[in-house]
Amino acid sequence: MAQLRIFLIGPMGAGKTTIGRRLAKSLRKNFVDADQELERRTGASVALIFDVEGEAGFREREKRIIDELTQLDNIVLATGGGAILDVDNRKALSERGFVIYLHALVEELVERTRHDSNRPLLNTDNPVAKMRDILEQRDALYRSIADLVIDTGTVGLTDVVREIRMACK
Repeated sequence: MAQLRIFLIGPMGAGKTTIGRRLAKSLRKNFVDADQELERRTGASVALIFDVEGEAGFREREKRIIDELTQLDNIVLATGGGAILDVDNRKALSERGFVIYLHALVEELVERTRHDSNRPLLNTDNPVAKMRDILEQRDALYRSIADLVIDTGTVGLTDVVREIRMACK
């Protein structure tokens, strides 16, 4: 697994960052969260980028980061939940690494993200309906490039990491 690239995809709240950090540590790989890397480079939060540049501006920045990060070796990469919407991102992810779709039920995702103000798409009166809409739009895209699908709502963190490690061998 020395040069294997592992890419974690899925909706916000699925556990990409938490699982990614733990997985990278267990595999002795570098962990990068694409949204956090974008924030580091721009000096602005994802929410602020959305406010100033709109979703289209954010997605263009995200696309450049995904293209660059998917070419790094020895990496576990957690993408933003909407990165899957761009055809070039899907191509880069599917062609350059092992893609894992972290899946969970809508209610679990909303519960995990309800106190996080840095989720601009969920700043709505009905976050459950919004999350349902997001999943309806993205689930087939996630599945279309996934080498492995894991339900993070029914499996503990240690078991998820173990399952991924076994699948990558």
